[in-house]
Amino acid sequence: MEKDRDEAYCATPGPIAPAGPAAPGGAAEGHSYAECVLCREPTEYPAATKGATLCPVCAWQEAGRTACSG
Repeated sequence: MEKDRDEAYCATPGPIAPAGPAAPGGAAEGHSYAECVLCREPTEYPAATKGATLCPVCAWQEAGRTACSG
């Protein structure tokens, strides 16, 4: 049982989609999400968010690069 829990924790996550029914443009109906500045995927942030927005995957990868840069 412990091994199953470790494998689930260490599994690579799939793409994360915004909550709600998806519209053809990739955003939920009535909501416009900012796109990631690195991979162009939708983020969790509204389109009006200022600054460089990152999707959860790119944010996690950027945090790992920053932490390892010494």
